[in-house]
Amino acid sequence: MAVNLKPLGNRVVVEPQEQEEKTSSGLFLPETAKEKPQKGVVLSIGPGERDDEGKRIALDVKVGDMVLYAKYGGTEIKIDGKKLLILRESDILAVIEE
Repeated sequence: MAVNLKPLGNRVVVEPQEQEEKTSSGLFLPETAKEKPQKGVVLSIGPGERDDEGKRIALDVKVGDMVLYAKYGGTEIKIDGKKLLILRESDILAVIEE
């Protein structure tokens, strides 16, 4: 999915990965029982913060990375019917390496 959002500073745009609708025992979960996702794919990154000398500090994540982020971090937006999150890099807890 191509995103036409260019986040500013040290922000990233993430597409949350929804959890399974069915438990391991085969029960289907209603929307109200699902946990808020904490895993997603980075779709776009900002240029990074500036240091004291005005130079850009590169972000540690890149487009396409699968990341774990803080459960209630960021701002949720909808574009073309897709839920996206705009997060600060500090809200990203880890990059999942597969």
